Amino acid sequence: MRILLIEDDKELCRSLRSMLEQQGFDVTVSHDGEEGLFYLLENAHDLVLLDRMLPEMDGMEVLRLARKQHVTTPVIFLTALGSLDERIDGLDRGADDYIVKPFAFEELMARIRCICRRPQRLTEARGFTFGDLSYHPEQNLLRCKDRSCTLSRREGDLLSLFLQNTGQTIPRATILMRVWGPDADIEEGNLDNYIHFLRRRLHSVGSTVELQTVRGVGYLLHSNT
Repeated sequence: MRILLIEDDKELCRSLRSMLEQQGFDVTVSHDGEEGLFYLLENAHDLVLLDRMLPEMDGMEVLRLARKQHVTTPVIFLTALGSLDERIDGLDRGADDYIVKPFAFEELMARIRCICRRPQRLTEARGFTFGDLSYHPEQNLLRCKDRSCTLSRREGDLLSLFLQNTGQTIPRATILMRVWGPDADIEEGNLDNYIHFLRRRLHSVGSTVELQTVRGVGYLLHSNT
């Protein structure tokens, strides 16, 4: 799971980044609002931790502009502005959660887990296309030209993750976090099994798309067309 942390307190950033990475997250850090908005608009992260009081552009404006561009990435405000009106305002402006500083890391992790459990909003309604493949999550239907097959729910979640991140190597820890969830008690061998299942599905429909192993890191979905 990729987290964008937009916070101008560099000491807090170092501490949070270290603790989050120990939990298996991939963390990008920005210390001002303009740069943070640039990263947010790339739509390359799964969650944003956003301070309200930032140099260059405040967090509320960052969130407003991101939502205006239809960026739906979940956002948790981390802020010292904790009055009832300020919390309500932040949530009404498009934040998914609101934590008042100082906070315990355990509480932040609980809020992150809550967001991870929510149904994915995603491009699922319209499906995915990549190379010679199309995938329709609502039907769990994988199609290549005139051949198709149905995926299990777990296979579909795994393929959706790769199709959202084509051309990028996804670390094993990120896959386990996104597909199985942060609280799942799962052995890494189960991931290997599902990668094997998914490769068989790609082969069964005759696709030239390959799920490549990047040794020591994770996996990459690659198209040969």
